[in-house]
Amino acid sequence: MFQKGREREAARPIPLDPDRAAVEAARQDASQFEALYRKYVAQIYTFALYETRDHHAAEDLTEQVFLNALRGLSTFRELDAEEGRSTFRVWLFRIARNVLSNTRRTDRRRPTAPLELASAIAAPDDPAQAAIARDEAERVWRAVEQLPEERRRAVLLRFVEEMSAAEIGDILGRSEGSVRVLIHRALRAVGAELRR
Repeated sequence: MFQKGREREAARPIPLDPDRAAVEAARQDASQFEALYRKYVAQIYTFALYETRDHHAAEDLTEQVFLNALRGLSTFRELDAEEGRSTFRVWLFRIARNVLSNTRRTDRRRPTAPLELASAIAAPDDPAQAAIARDEAERVWRAVEQLPEERRRAVLLRFVEEMSAAEIGDILGRSEGSVRVLIHRALRAVGAELRR
């Protein structure tokens, strides 16, 4: 019976990385990396912006992520489910997580005072509604910012980057189930904070 489950799992097709052709082209000719850059620059920048809350720091982090990815492209391996599925997108977000961690480590050693990120929310026609919406958004982000780092990161990857629990798990080095628990606990904590 146990053997049949393995056979069924082995027979299941392994999903292909949608970026496989672009990665291979970029390995052959570095100028082809631009296609991957254009596809993911906005996602990496958004992730960096939510993590740093600083436009300039997010730009610097995004640049570093893509430089590291280009340098390390020959080391990228698309893995199957048994080895711990990895796509180019997941690999890129892992690089972003590592660059962010290194940057934070450096910042702790040499602290600076970052500029506040102005919240840019589309203004409705009614100024009172705009003020209420802005206040609510600020309250939500303050609550999200108070979460422990891993919970906050899971929430950002899920709701801002719209990643699946499996992708987030690959980025954070956790199982899909533990990512779901992280997100559930994070949302519960944010909800409790907003009810106060």
